[in-house]
Parts: sequence; C-alpha cells; structure tokens
Amino acid sequence: MSALHIWGTVLPDGEPRDLWLVDGRISVEPVPGAETLSTGGFLVPGLVDAHCHPGLAPDGPVPVEVAIEQAETDRAAGTLLIRDCGLPIDVRPLQERADLPTIIRCGRHLALPKRYVPGLAIELDDPGLLPDAVAEQARDGDGWVKLVGDWIDRGVGDLAPLWPQDVLTEAIRVAHDLGARVTAHVFGEAALPGLIDAGIDCLEHGTALTSDQLAELARRDVALVPTLINIENFPGIADKAGKYPTYAAHMRALHAGVGDMVAAAVEAGVRVFAGTDAGGMVDHGLIADEVDALHRAGMSREQALASASWAAREWLGHPGIEDGAPADLIVYAADPREDLAVLRHPKHIVLGGVVFA
Repeated sequence: MSALHIWGTVLPDGEPRDLWLVDGRISVEPVPGAETLSTGGFLVPGLVDAHCHPGLAPDGPVPVEVAIEQAETDRAAGTLLIRDCGLPIDVRPLQERADLPTIIRCGRHLALPKRYVPGLAIELDDPGLLPDAVAEQARDGDGWVKLVGDWIDRGVGDLAPLWPQDVLTEAIRVAHDLGARVTAHVFGEAALPGLIDAGIDCLEHGTALTSDQLAELARRDVALVPTLINIENFPGIADKAGKYPTYAAHMRALHAGVGDMVAAAVEAGVRVFAGTDAGGMVDHGLIADEVDALHRAGMSREQALASASWAAREWLGHPGIEDGAPADLIVYAADPREDLAVLRHPKHIVLGGVVFA
C-alpha cells in the first residue's frame, strides 16, 4: 500500500498536524514508510466553485472533451468541488473521472420561451408545467434544481419575473418533497419577493436584494452566491441593449450597487459563497478572483476564503480535512488568511490522494 505524508497547519482550525493520504482518503494514523510530500505550509480543503458551468462556452454548449479541459483548468486553480448550477450537456462522463473535480449536477435550467439565453434551458410552453419539470430535474440531478427567476421581458423592456406565485410555491414544495434544494438566477427586484416567499434555498447573483430581504434570507437560512466577477459584465451587457434603455439603465444600477449589497448580506448574517459563473462570459479557473472580489466587497480574508473552501463544503455536504474524508486539499507555502494572493500559487494540489501539482 503506497501512502503520502503531509505535515502543515490545517485550516480552518489552524493547528499543525500530520496527515497521511492512503487509498485516496485522509488518515490521522501514522503509516510506516509513507513518502513525505510536504512539511510546513498551510493545508486548505479543496476549493469550491459554487456556481460553475463545465460544458458551456460563450457561444453555448461544448463537447464533452472541451468540458473536460474546462474542468482541468478549474482543478489547476485549486477548485476541487463544483456545483454546476445548470448545464445543457450531460456531465456524468466528467463525474466518472477521478482526476477531475467532484461535480454536483443541478441538471437543466428551467425557463420560459425567449426568457433566457437561447439553447441553455428547458423552455416550458406553459408556466403551469414548472412543478412537473422540477420533479423531473430533482430526480435526475444531485440534489439541486436551477430555475430562471427573472430575465428581460422584451414586451416591457426590462427584467421581469417568469413564474406565477402559486406555481413557484408548488414547484419548490415538490423539489423539497423529493429531497432536492432549489436555486434561482435572479438579477432584479421584482422576482425576489416571490422567490423568497416560495421557499427558495439559494439565490444566484441577487444583485437587487434589499436590507429587509437580506434579513429574511438570514432568518430562513437562504444562501447567496453573488458571482461578482460575472456581474462586472453588466455594463457591457447594458451597452449592447440600446433597444431597451430602461433595461440598460437597470443593469448599470445593479452593477453599481452590488458591492454594497454583498457587504450588507455579510453584515446581516447571510451565508455567502463563492461562485465564478464560469463557462459563459467568464473563463474557467478564476476562483481566486472571486475570493478577492468578495473580500473587496466586505468579507474578511478568512470569510472570503471559507466561502470558497470549508464553509462551502459544509453547505454542500462535503467534508473538509478530517479523518476518513477524501484526500482533496491544497498545500500553500504561506497563510492565505493573511494574503489572498497566496491562492494563486499553490504548492501542491491533491485530488483523491493524487498529486497534480
């Protein structure tokens, strides 16, 4: 039996410990003859991208071979756990590969015709079909379902909700009965009350959240994945929306206020997690950029790191660095809690006990 030995300061507890990596698992029991991989430094649970799309590119879906390359790019950045947050391709072939990050599938986005990016969502001809569609995605996925909560309605020239309240409430109830959680894409104000009242479990982007709504999210333990590096695209989107001036102005205003919203979310006690939204307008492998953005928006360095590591793993039901857990960890030469730039320079990336850097 081959084994690796690592000694270093383990986060988040900050205690120096010896670990042994045996058959892809972490052990705290000494293994005679184990090869020492590293001594000193800081050991961080594999990073998490909680909103990522391996299988998407700016022009739409990509072949599985390209999705594999995208996942490899994420792995090289230290991302070892991905919540896919909606994909039009089947990434089970990626899940079957031990050399790629663990992927939690959300299945297909659910939307209405002409109310989302063309070619990405299952477009329902009737809003009343949503509960059945949610049930199908819940049964097929890995415990998450993704709704499109709002999108531009060209008839009104601005962001608008997609779903009637009674349908939305029933759809989320159905998902919960099947043991799945529901998240929703939402940019603007109008869809937020309905999503929150319907029992949503997570909000993606959430750029228009108010202080009262953030307090309610904290009370209900609704998570927020703000995808800040993707929100940086809002001004460019607005520049291309000359036919819809109200929408363009709205997107610019949402972009201007998102930093304050995230700071208020942290202050309110909302659980905020790092997600890059890679695969569309954002490149893969940029989790460190998202962590930096969360820190600039008001999270402490440790909070921002936790949102992309141990806290996100706990939220998604995956362990950190503990006895018996999968050996998915990053070794850094210095403490990333003191300098987030350290995240860009991993000393070792270990996935399933295999060293990739």
